[in-house]
Amino acid sequence: MILEHALLQVLPGKEAAFEAALAEAKPVISASPGFRGIEVRRDCEMPGHYLLIVRWDSIADHREGFRKSDRYQQWRELLHPFYDPMPSVAYFGDVL
Repeated sequence: MILEHALLQVLPGKEAAFEAALAEAKPVISASPGFRGIEVRRDCEMPGHYLLIVRWDSIADHREGFRKSDRYQQWRELLHPFYDPMPSVAYFGDVL
């Protein structure tokens, strides 16, 4: 299993709207082949900062499957307007 990791910086004052959009976007990503789960955590000390972790069977399930699908376009429309700057994504595999 692969963990997709991204630090999200949401525009000031838009946190509540972002969280509502995230709830709307969750079923969109959840329908993707290879999707295994999602966590989003709010930073306890820095308002507007979130940690996104998505569990995938493989990197290809994210890059080739989800990102090249119509579902990703819906995800982008719902969430990308909230980010500044756009987050970068990293992938992590098992060690232990």
